[in-house]
Amino acid sequence: MIDISQKEVWFITGSQHLYGPETLKQVAENSTVIAKSLNDSKHIPVKVIFKPTVKTTEEIYDTLTEANQAENCIGIITWMHTFSPAKMWIRGLTALQKPMLHLHTQFNRDIPWDSIDMDFMNLNQSAHGDREFGFMVSRLRKNRKVVVGHWASDNVQEKIGKWTRVAAGWDDWQGAKFVRFGDNMRFVAVTDGDKVEAETKFGFSVNTYGIGDLVAINNAISDKAIEALIQEYEASYNMDESLLKGGKNRQSLIEAARIELGLEKFLVDGGFKGFTDTFEDLHGLKQLPGIAVQRLMQKGYGFAGEGDWKTAALVRAMKVMGSGLDGGNAFMEDYTYHLDPAAPRILGSHMLEVDPVLAAHKPSCEVHSLGIGGKDDPVRLVFNGRAGESLNAALMDFGNRFRLLINKTIGEEIKEDLPKLPVARIMWNPLPDFETACTAWILAGGAHHTCYSENVSVEQLEDFAEIAGIESLVIDEDTTIRNFKNTIHTNEAYYR
Repeated sequence: MIDISQKEVWFITGSQHLYGPETLKQVAENSTVIAKSLNDSKHIPVKVIFKPTVKTTEEIYDTLTEANQAENCIGIITWMHTFSPAKMWIRGLTALQKPMLHLHTQFNRDIPWDSIDMDFMNLNQSAHGDREFGFMVSRLRKNRKVVVGHWASDNVQEKIGKWTRVAAGWDDWQGAKFVRFGDNMRFVAVTDGDKVEAETKFGFSVNTYGIGDLVAINNAISDKAIEALIQEYEASYNMDESLLKGGKNRQSLIEAARIELGLEKFLVDGGFKGFTDTFEDLHGLKQLPGIAVQRLMQKGYGFAGEGDWKTAALVRAMKVMGSGLDGGNAFMEDYTYHLDPAAPRILGSHMLEVDPVLAAHKPSCEVHSLGIGGKDDPVRLVFNGRAGESLNAALMDFGNRFRLLINKTIGEEIKEDLPKLPVARIMWNPLPDFETACTAWILAGGAHHTCYSENVSVEQLEDFAEIAGIESLVIDEDTTIRNFKNTIHTNEAYYR
């Protein structure tokens, strides 16, 4: 399972020697209080580490380059308690490689009307100290998150906490490895892309391994291990009778368990955080991986079908962002429409591989035939999704840039039985409405593979794109086609 609780963001306060030792002592004391409050906040899932006040070019550079090298540091929070001349920050900010949040706050919430004097004013100068710092960050064209408000408020701490989740997702990509079993589905365009540019831009690598490498591991899995996993299946799901001991499809369950154990061993031994496969290139496997992929995604691995390594990586990043929260993040595909004029909506699914983290109720473990792939009938988990606020996000390669496309959606309870559709089913309504959302998605070149999220926000994904330095486009309740097309055209000029 994914755990980000030991990750760190460093709280770095800027000042200068102009104000004397007494003022700097008070700056340090106040900064310590703020850092401790943020570290103790229920809204912030990572550690907030206080760092000594930086007052010179050398101290700033040393602290920021130390952050670059600190393994558990996923980002920094900066705050100018007093005025900190921003030319001191040029060298450090130029060297900084970690995400940055600029907290525009001040130690005191209220002005002490009866006692305020110039000493107080000199100590509490964030109102213009942060503006000086903000100018330099903008002048250097460095992306960052800006949060404004009093540090002790729930609103500010919630915003900081959500950003730390984004920083954790970005940190997880740095040095991550994703494996492709085989190539992309033949002739498909949107799932392909430039893996060299992706590693340069995002920090993760993608490499292909022959399916024979996996088959060799599968064939070495012991009967004892398979039986133990089958017992876990039987304790976790509503089992189809044909899969129980003595049932006519018991051997299918044995093969499904073998594939899951082999896949997991391959991923663990190789240090991979996600994977993709394609039904056209699975020679040596007796059935397509169904329940195996579903359960590995539930454990935190990124996945997408048909060789779609970009979506596999996005699923992993969004799982990290949402770790520990209610709801889930899962590989998804817009599959078919319900075009009732009164209530059009989208049915999402895939051949087999939808993450049971989205299940509204206890999944059923079943085996059914599959019209493509040319394999034995595969075992899969069947369930319906939940109702509630959600979104779909897709990552595409447009040649001169990557684009992250986000559509706010409303998940809907599926009340129909669907007796002849034995796969996982997710239903949603896209915002602002079906026609506008689908038109905008197609105009933006949105992929048919997405990550469907119940706990990551649009703002978090925009922050993620900001850290990555890539384009983001949002389809939400305020979208109009005219404005959306204008945004696409403006962005084309900007990124060219």
